[in-house]
Amino acid sequence: MRPYATAQNTGTRDTQCDATAVHTAPSGARAYVLLDGIGSSDAIRAWTIKAARRVARAASRRADAEAGLRHVYGDYAADPGRQDPYELRWMPKAAVVVAVAVPGQPLRVAWAGDCRAYLLVRGIARRLTNDHNDRRVHPPTAMYPAGGDRNLITSYLGGVDDDEDLRRMFGHPVIESVTVPLDGQCRLLLASDGAYEPHVDAGHDLYAELDDDPLTRVAQEFVDLAVETSLRATVTAGQGGVWSRPYADNATVLLADLN
Repeated sequence: MRPYATAQNTGTRDTQCDATAVHTAPSGARAYVLLDGIGSSDAIRAWTIKAARRVARAASRRADAEAGLRHVYGDYAADPGRQDPYELRWMPKAAVVVAVAVPGQPLRVAWAGDCRAYLLVRGIARRLTNDHNDRRVHPPTAMYPAGGDRNLITSYLGGVDDDEDLRRMFGHPVIESVTVPLDGQCRLLLASDGAYEPHVDAGHDLYAELDDDPLTRVAQEFVDLAVETSLRATVTAGQGGVWSRPYADNATVLLADLN
């Protein structure tokens, strides 16, 4: 049985533009990748699927999440069609998170955007990533408790900015990474914002929702509950006097058991 599983729910959007990919190099290094396409169209869906596979291959072959992601980011950034700001606006792009597991080595995770990675171990879901979005740039304060817009992301695959540009504008580089020692059995979660936000907003215990088997069922139940929770929350907001229509984003997760 494969030690990983993916699941998706389209929500109320008309196209599923998230994508996952897994690739294992001859060295044994395995890359797990999740992309959340920005926008909704068949063209974005096709690009996101292809980009996820490219990142997975590049990261596994280098046995390094950041090196692989930076390689693919650089290839897209060098595309002449992306040098024109107007053309770039309409070209496909996506938030991305990649994790690379190498036997006997720490887990390496890299990201650009607001997809997240969590490590589930000993009853705790430990968040490994720090979102690239306006809420990070403008965190909640006493005067502005909501903070910046969490849906306005500040970095993504398919962009052309470099680290210096992003640090100057938003205080973080294009791509960030973290290395995490692994001590025994644990479970990796990669999730799009449509999958984790409803759970986090509702106060769900991510470990409790995901600590079960088989992986395929657990993953599907998690995204289905995310969509159900999002729909319920938007309906409740409308009943509270604020006009709202039921809405749920694409929800995608990748779960992997690591030793």
